[in-house]
Amino acid sequence: MVQGHKRFSHGLSKPGATASARVLSMKHIACAIFFRDQQILLGKRAAHKSVNPNCWDLIGGHVEFGETPELALVREAEEEVGLTPNRMTPAGTMHQPKPDLYGEATFHLFMVYEWSGGEPRMLGNEHTEIGWFTIEEACSLQALALAEYRSLFRYLTLPA
Repeated sequence: MVQGHKRFSHGLSKPGATASARVLSMKHIACAIFFRDQQILLGKRAAHKSVNPNCWDLIGGHVEFGETPELALVREAEEEVGLTPNRMTPAGTMHQPKPDLYGEATFHLFMVYEWSGGEPRMLGNEHTEIGWFTIEEACSLQALALAEYRSLFRYLTLPA
């Protein structure tokens, strides 16, 4: 859980754009923070990915039309690592820090406390590696998809 439910917000707005135009054009991404034994699960994005290739990232992906972030999180986790989140709580939101490069997006972050599916495994071609990292190890990764994850990870309270 992010302490104090702090929202990781890096405000986005384009001059002259209406609020409804920004909402309609904004992407929504669901991100799972799986953890166990004081470690979080990260996946190294494949080289062919157009956004953040060869970078360590949270498990998750785009919210599709008609989907809630929670449903997208379950779908993406099952597709990417074969895990089905069974108990999760919202951990806040974060906005795309580089909207000029990648477009406007809101990341919906969830702490995943329990899941089914056993051990995570790479499915499809999304990742080239997956691994469990302590908060310190995750924060020290040079190839982290978003530098802002370091702030997020430092606010995590992991159960003992």
